[in-house]
Amino acid sequence: MNIVLGILVVIIVLAAMGAALVRLSSDDPARWHVDPMTAARTGAPNDWLLAPQSTAVADGAAPVWQATPATLMQAIDALALAQPNTALVARGPDPLMATYVQRSALMRYPDYISVRALPAGEGRATLAIFSRSRYGQSDLGVNAKRVSAWLVAIPLPQAAIPLPEAD
Repeated sequence: MNIVLGILVVIIVLAAMGAALVRLSSDDPARWHVDPMTAARTGAPNDWLLAPQSTAVADGAAPVWQATPATLMQAIDALALAQPNTALVARGPDPLMATYVQRSALMRYPDYISVRALPAGEGRATLAIFSRSRYGQSDLGVNAKRVSAWLVAIPLPQAAIPLPEAD
């Protein structure tokens, strides 16, 4: 009985140490503040990349908004910082780029979201967003859902994109 109790105490102590490590882990900008257009992907299913339509490696194609890149970046910045458990990790060096950390409610697992506003011609702008989990192999679709929710919530009109003419 004492051995079982001792093992249980060790498991509880290790779990508490692991939880503290996750909660107290630093958000090092040198590691997490990356340009979503050039960031290296791990190949694990715990990241999601949204990029302009011409980007072949993206998981989804970014819409185009009827706004300047600066206006779009201001809108996404306000939206990101209004999300629960979200903070700015770094901004720049380009003023159209920022990285945020959003932590899960219970265990405080960090996900990093790097955003860059890009010109799309004629007073229009688009986004590149790289959302990824710091820990684990799978994110159960959290990063894709987050990016989709942010896109829907951007309070700017999307631009009509002319379809290519049929031959």
